[in-house]
Amino acid sequence: MNLDTFDYNLPKELIAQKPHIPPDECRLFVYNKKNKSISHKIFKDIIEFLSPGDLIVLNNTKVIPAKLSAKKESGGSIGILLIEQIEKNTYYCFVKGKIKHDTKINLAKNLKATIIQTNGQKKIIKFDTTNDIREYLYEIGSMPLPPYIKRKNKEFDVLDKQYYQTVFAEIEGSIAAPTASLHFTSNLLDQIKQKGVQIAYITLHVGLGTFKSVETQNIQEHKMHEEYFEISAKTAQIYNKAKLENRNILPVGTTVVRALESASNDKGYIKPTSAKTDIFIYPGYKFKTVNNILTNFHLPKSTLIMLVAALIGIEDTHFCYKKAIEEKYRFFSYGDAFLVI
Repeated sequence: MNLDTFDYNLPKELIAQKPHIPPDECRLFVYNKKNKSISHKIFKDIIEFLSPGDLIVLNNTKVIPAKLSAKKESGGSIGILLIEQIEKNTYYCFVKGKIKHDTKINLAKNLKATIIQTNGQKKIIKFDTTNDIREYLYEIGSMPLPPYIKRKNKEFDVLDKQYYQTVFAEIEGSIAAPTASLHFTSNLLDQIKQKGVQIAYITLHVGLGTFKSVETQNIQEHKMHEEYFEISAKTAQIYNKAKLENRNILPVGTTVVRALESASNDKGYIKPTSAKTDIFIYPGYKFKTVNNILTNFHLPKSTLIMLVAALIGIEDTHFCYKKAIEEKYRFFSYGDAFLVI
């Protein structure tokens, strides 16, 4: 299957550069798969599409402020993006700028670190502190926003730390937000619960697997990076009961879909799981756990748009994206929401 199949032209002005405030008043594009109808709502209208007994599954991962500015002791500034923790105070990272093995660097708050491995694209950084570096990240780090969100200075730092994080974020570990969940407010979640809708949580720490670009023209040759996910016994029980009773289950975001599919048996029931997944979902994939999704509008040629196309078809995906562009929806991480029912 050719990578260009998942390409489309997006005017730059439709790439959302900042969050919609309040988040639950962004726009909601609703696509009905059965009759191929489209409706345009605001996000908090999602409650109209939920019924008592329905189950929503959310990803409760928490984004860490993993983007750091540092200076080499020998001089020169570098940028660091923490990717994955190896052990306490030791991380895989990307480094922007020239770096050599065993380079010592200085950070804010008089913190120091050493780049102890420079082989390959991923480096290894070790922080020279007895305390856990995560205690300092919210002071010295910035949110790891995707490169299409432009920040000339730190004027949006406080805003990003609040809005590039879900209101139910709990377990630290992501270097990107599960963006479909950014639209929910605490008040909206309360209203959803009051309607009799159940909410369950999985954890999938968003890493390179989610946002790494596909570089092979034949998409089947693309290799996903592994990402850690966890499904508790409680969530598995709630989900399996809902499935057994044939109730509507709405996964919020591609990360939830990937976690559920990774933990599922052939009949679509899931088991408590704590593992890494490199599942790659593209057209032709047979879903076992879901038949709808709440998501955002994704980058051209990304594994995320491929997952959506696997669910609703390539032609329908392009149809929806074309209509969204015509209606000037906001795209990508801080963009508007896309509900498939």
